[in-house]
Amino acid sequence: MGRTSTIEQMPQEILDKLQTLLRDPRISQLEATAKINTVLESLGHEVVSKSAVNRYAQKMERVGQKLRESREVAKMYIDRFGEDQSGEVGKLVNEMIRTMVFDITLKMQGETIDPDMAPELAKMIKNLSLSMQQLENAAAINSKREQEIKRIAAKEAAEAAVQSMTRQGMSKATVDTIKRDILGIAN
Repeated sequence: MGRTSTIEQMPQEILDKLQTLLRDPRISQLEATAKINTVLESLGHEVVSKSAVNRYAQKMERVGQKLRESREVAKMYIDRFGEDQSGEVGKLVNEMIRTMVFDITLKMQGETIDPDMAPELAKMIKNLSLSMQQLENAAAINSKREQEIKRIAAKEAAEAAVQSMTRQGMSKATVDTIKRDILGIAN
Protein backbone atom coordinates (compact mmCIF):
# COMPACT_ATOMS: atom_id res chain seq x y z
CA MET A 1 0.00 0.00 0.00
CA GLY A 2 1.28 3.48 -0.83
CA ARG A 3 2.47 6.10 1.57
CA THR A 4 -0.10 8.58 2.90
CA SER A 5 0.01 11.82 0.95
CA THR A 6 1.55 14.85 2.66
CA ILE A 7 -1.66 16.66 1.74
CA GLU A 8 -3.74 14.12 3.69
CA GLN A 9 -1.39 14.50 6.69
CA MET A 10 -2.14 18.23 7.00
CA PRO A 11 -4.34 19.50 9.82
CA GLN A 12 -7.93 19.92 8.59
CA GLU A 13 -7.95 23.71 8.87
CA ILE A 14 -4.86 23.96 6.64
CA LEU A 15 -6.34 21.49 4.17
CA ASP A 16 -9.50 23.62 4.08
CA LYS A 17 -7.33 26.67 3.35
CA LEU A 18 -5.54 24.80 0.54
CA GLN A 19 -8.87 23.78 -0.97
CA THR A 20 -10.03 27.40 -0.87
CA LEU A 21 -6.82 28.56 -2.53
CA LEU A 22 -7.07 25.90 -5.24
CA ARG A 23 -10.67 26.89 -6.04
CA ASP A 24 -9.69 30.55 -6.46
CA PRO A 25 -9.01 31.09 -10.19
CA ARG A 26 -6.82 34.11 -9.40
CA ILE A 27 -4.29 31.97 -7.51
CA SER A 28 -1.98 29.55 -9.31
CA GLN A 29 -1.02 26.19 -7.86
CA LEU A 30 2.50 27.51 -7.27
CA GLU A 31 1.14 30.43 -5.27
CA ALA A 32 -1.20 28.13 -3.34
CA THR A 33 1.72 25.79 -2.57
CA ALA A 34 3.88 28.69 -1.39
CA LYS A 35 1.14 30.09 0.86
CA ILE A 36 0.34 26.72 2.39
CA ASN A 37 4.02 25.93 2.94
CA THR A 38 4.43 29.25 4.75
CA VAL A 39 1.60 28.28 7.10
CA LEU A 40 2.91 24.73 7.53
CA GLU A 41 6.45 25.94 8.31
CA SER A 42 5.19 28.47 10.84
CA LEU A 43 3.37 25.65 12.65
CA GLY A 44 6.32 23.26 12.43
CA HIS A 45 4.69 20.85 9.98
CA GLU A 46 6.23 19.15 6.97
CA VAL A 47 5.91 21.24 3.79
CA VAL A 48 4.19 19.92 0.68
CA SER A 49 5.70 19.59 -2.78
CA LYS A 50 4.38 21.24 -5.93
CA SER A 51 3.67 17.79 -7.38
CA ALA A 52 1.67 16.74 -4.29
CA VAL A 53 -0.44 19.89 -4.59
CA ASN A 54 -0.85 19.26 -8.33
CA ARG A 55 -1.96 15.65 -7.76
CA TYR A 56 -4.39 16.83 -5.10
CA ALA A 57 -5.74 19.58 -7.36
CA GLN A 58 -6.27 17.06 -10.15
CA LYS A 59 -8.05 14.74 -7.73
CA MET A 60 -10.25 17.62 -6.55
CA GLU A 61 -11.06 18.46 -10.17
CA ARG A 62 -12.03 14.84 -10.93
CA VAL A 63 -14.26 14.70 -7.87
CA GLY A 64 -15.72 18.12 -8.72
CA GLN A 65 -16.45 16.97 -12.27
CA LYS A 66 -18.22 13.88 -10.97
CA LEU A 67 -20.29 16.03 -8.61
CA ARG A 68 -21.23 18.40 -11.44
CA GLU A 69 -22.25 15.44 -13.59
CA SER A 70 -24.30 13.97 -10.72
CA ARG A 71 -26.06 17.31 -10.20
CA GLU A 72 -26.87 17.51 -13.91
CA VAL A 73 -28.34 14.00 -13.89
CA ALA A 74 -30.33 14.75 -10.72
CA LYS A 75 -31.62 18.00 -12.24
CA MET A 76 -32.62 16.17 -15.40
CA TYR A 77 -34.63 13.63 -13.41
CA ILE A 78 -36.18 16.26 -11.17
CA ASP A 79 -37.18 18.22 -14.28
CA ARG A 80 -38.66 15.02 -15.71
CA PHE A 81 -40.49 13.84 -12.59
CA GLY A 82 -41.11 17.22 -10.96
CA GLU A 83 -40.07 18.20 -7.48
CA ASP A 84 -43.28 16.90 -5.92
CA GLN A 85 -42.48 13.35 -6.98
CA SER A 86 -40.20 12.80 -3.99
CA GLY A 87 -41.01 9.11 -3.85
CA GLU A 88 -39.99 8.54 -7.46
CA VAL A 89 -36.85 10.66 -7.19
CA GLY A 90 -35.97 8.93 -3.90
CA LYS A 91 -36.28 5.53 -5.57
CA LEU A 92 -34.12 6.76 -8.44
CA VAL A 93 -31.42 8.11 -6.11
CA ASN A 94 -31.50 4.88 -4.14
CA GLU A 95 -31.02 2.85 -7.32
CA MET A 96 -28.22 5.15 -8.53
CA ILE A 97 -26.34 4.74 -5.24
CA ARG A 98 -26.77 0.96 -5.32
CA THR A 99 -25.45 0.84 -8.87
CA MET A 100 -22.48 3.03 -7.97
CA VAL A 101 -21.60 0.87 -4.94
CA PHE A 102 -21.88 -2.25 -7.10
CA ASP A 103 -19.62 -0.71 -9.79
CA ILE A 104 -17.03 0.33 -7.19
CA THR A 105 -17.07 -3.14 -5.66
CA LEU A 106 -16.50 -4.76 -9.05
CA LYS A 107 -13.65 -2.37 -9.84
CA MET A 108 -12.05 -3.04 -6.46
CA GLN A 109 -12.25 -6.79 -7.08
CA GLY A 110 -10.77 -6.33 -10.54
CA GLU A 111 -8.05 -4.14 -9.03
CA THR A 112 -8.77 -1.30 -11.47
CA ILE A 113 -8.98 1.17 -8.60
CA ASP A 114 -5.85 2.85 -7.30
CA PRO A 115 -5.14 1.33 -3.86
CA ASP A 116 -4.54 4.86 -2.54
CA MET A 117 -8.17 5.64 -3.36
CA ALA A 118 -9.60 2.61 -1.50
CA PRO A 119 -9.86 4.31 1.92
CA GLU A 120 -11.50 7.35 0.35
CA LEU A 121 -13.93 5.15 -1.60
CA ALA A 122 -14.80 3.20 1.54
CA LYS A 123 -15.47 6.47 3.33
CA MET A 124 -17.64 7.69 0.43
CA ILE A 125 -19.63 4.45 0.41
CA LYS A 126 -20.16 4.71 4.15
CA ASN A 127 -21.30 8.33 3.83
CA LEU A 128 -23.60 7.44 0.93
CA SER A 129 -25.11 4.61 2.96
CA LEU A 130 -25.70 6.91 5.91
CA SER A 131 -27.18 9.55 3.62
CA MET A 132 -29.48 6.98 2.04
CA GLN A 133 -30.58 5.83 5.49
CA GLN A 134 -31.30 9.43 6.48
CA LEU A 135 -33.24 10.00 3.24
CA GLU A 136 -35.29 6.85 3.84
CA ASN A 137 -36.00 7.91 7.44
CA ALA A 138 -37.02 11.39 6.29
CA ALA A 139 -39.30 9.89 3.63
CA ALA A 140 -40.92 7.63 6.24
CA ILE A 141 -41.43 10.56 8.62
CA ASN A 142 -42.91 12.67 5.81
CA SER A 143 -45.23 9.82 4.80
CA LYS A 144 -46.44 9.36 8.40
CA ARG A 145 -46.90 13.12 8.77
CA GLU A 146 -48.91 13.27 5.53
CA GLN A 147 -51.11 10.37 6.63
CA GLU A 148 -51.71 12.04 10.01
CA ILE A 149 -52.66 15.33 8.32
CA LYS A 150 -55.11 13.47 6.05
CA ARG A 151 -56.56 11.62 9.05
CA ILE A 152 -57.07 14.87 10.97
CA ALA A 153 -58.60 16.56 7.93
CA ALA A 154 -61.01 13.66 7.41
CA LYS A 155 -61.98 13.71 11.09
CA GLU A 156 -62.61 17.47 10.96
CA ALA A 157 -64.63 17.07 7.76
CA ALA A 158 -66.66 14.28 9.35
CA GLU A 159 -67.36 16.37 12.46
CA ALA A 160 -68.41 19.36 10.31
CA ALA A 161 -70.66 17.09 8.23
CA VAL A 162 -72.20 15.57 11.38
CA GLN A 163 -72.99 19.02 12.76
CA SER A 164 -74.47 20.18 9.46
CA MET A 165 -76.56 17.02 8.95
CA THR A 166 -77.77 17.06 12.56
CA ARG A 167 -78.91 20.68 12.15
CA GLN A 168 -80.78 19.63 9.01
CA GLY A 169 -82.65 16.95 10.97
CA MET A 170 -81.10 13.79 9.49
CA SER A 171 -81.45 10.60 11.48
CA LYS A 172 -78.61 9.43 13.71
CA ALA A 173 -78.22 6.22 11.63
CA THR A 174 -77.85 8.22 8.40
CA VAL A 175 -75.40 10.64 10.03
CA ASP A 176 -73.34 7.72 11.42
CA THR A 177 -73.25 6.02 8.00
CA ILE A 178 -72.04 9.19 6.27
CA LYS A 179 -69.46 9.78 9.02
CA ARG A 180 -68.10 6.23 8.59
CA ASP A 181 -67.91 6.80 4.83
CA ILE A 182 -65.96 10.04 5.28
CA LEU A 183 -63.55 8.44 7.75
CA GLY A 184 -63.23 5.27 5.66
CA ILE A 185 -64.39 3.03 8.50
CA ALA A 186 -65.89 -0.34 7.48
CA ASN A 187 -69.32 -1.23 8.80
